[in-house]
Amino acid sequence: MSSDASRLGFYLLIAPLLLWLVVLIILPHIGLFVVSISEKTGVREYEIGFGNYAAFFTEPLYWRTFARTAIMSILATILTLLLGFPIAYYIAKLTRGRTKTTLFLMCMIPFWVSELVRTYGWMILLRETGVFSNALQYVGLTAGPIEFLYNDAAIMVGLVYTSILFMVVPLVTTLDSLDDSLIEAGYDLGGTSFSVMREIVIPHAMPGIVSGCIVVFMLSLGNYLTPILLGGKDSLWFTGMIYTQFITRFNWELGSAFGFLLLALSSLVVFVGLKLSRQSLTETMGR
Repeated sequence: MSSDASRLGFYLLIAPLLLWLVVLIILPHIGLFVVSISEKTGVREYEIGFGNYAAFFTEPLYWRTFARTAIMSILATILTLLLGFPIAYYIAKLTRGRTKTTLFLMCMIPFWVSELVRTYGWMILLRETGVFSNALQYVGLTAGPIEFLYNDAAIMVGLVYTSILFMVVPLVTTLDSLDDSLIEAGYDLGGTSFSVMREIVIPHAMPGIVSGCIVVFMLSLGNYLTPILLGGKDSLWFTGMIYTQFITRFNWELGSAFGFLLLALSSLVVFVGLKLSRQSLTETMGR
């Protein structure tokens, strides 16, 4: 009886998760895949084929935007790691008590508002009549207003800013579990700051690094607001192209194909990253 009750309790606990996965993820993806391999031959007439995928590879604008989005997302992930690791290390290992809590809270405060508000905040700072342009004119470094918006640098700033918390949090959690005595032992044995970081800290933090990079890369790759608002209408971001196919051109077949190509790209990059870092997805997410 107790075994049956525990089994029933397990099924009841897992039922909401399974329902969420099936209804909101599996079924929509199956529907999108069916749409992506449907070629329109007439009014409400379709046939099965891979013409939508072929259109992607035969149109240079499509695959060049696809490659540009991938490269920019990887670069944003690298920059986020380079900025987030020192912040996480300082919070986890060099602060204690209330100071640690305060610094961690300061990292989270910007994320108490929506991504749209944060992006508009950067637009106010970077626009031609914004804070940065006026400050440079005030100190005499420029003779006129400067437009910092609508370029790749502005997009990169927005991507890093909107996703850095998702790098800092797993790194702080992982580094916090590193025993300080191991670092002290490294120095006692004659290690330098660089060798201790390379031989002790980074290997221990690798699960946090990998999990943070996975999340940041996926967020950057699938981001829509930041590239469109900070990069302008000519930002050439693949999610913007998907939006155009679905909403503007009502070409759901091609838009669905683009969506699955983006899914394949993210899966491939994550797989390669796990292999290069010699981490498994189970161990990484478990840490």
